[in-house]
Amino acid sequence: MTHTTTTIAENEYLRFVQRDDWSWVERKNVNGIVCIVSCTNEGNVLLVEQYRPPVDCRVIEFPAGLSGDFADQPDEALEKAAQRELLEETGYRAQRMMRKTAVTSSAGLTNEVVTMFIAEGLDKVGEGGGDESEDIQIHEVPLHDVDNWPDRAQVAGKLVDGRVYAGLYFLQQKASNGDTSHGPGIAEE
Repeated sequence: MTHTTTTIAENEYLRFVQRDDWSWVERKNVNGIVCIVSCTNEGNVLLVEQYRPPVDCRVIEFPAGLSGDFADQPDEALEKAAQRELLEETGYRAQRMMRKTAVTSSAGLTNEVVTMFIAEGLDKVGEGGGDESEDIQIHEVPLHDVDNWPDRAQVAGKLVDGRVYAGLYFLQQKASNGDTSHGPGIAEE
């Protein structure tokens, strides 16, 4: 059975397409999306907060971003993008960046797949806060106190990205297994 995909509309960053009776949105000019789950050597989970226009609200997230969205780096490796985004958004550099899993953002709305990484061996080398187009607030939340932190953020009127819960599961799973070989809660794959 042959399926024809038709472009309905597009702009510089997005394409709205249809195949048979299903329509969805695609990102243009990127080769992937990355999300970075990390815990500092002091045992603090790194979360970021920024305003997201589609939901008209500030959202709590793990550091994340696009790979291959710079004209001079269209084939940027996902690991390199993860390193760049972690540094840009939090000011931390990771000694190791390990792929953990890939998840869909909203499979009924977009073909976007996000590759989640675990960052290990963090060193604070900058301020973070994003690039000139971003207004990112950094949160360092103690791993032992993070269970209810997303709930408190929601009570304060913020939304929480679903990947936060998956990432916290990964970190807490490692902590409960007693794996502190690369900082509290960090996995060795």
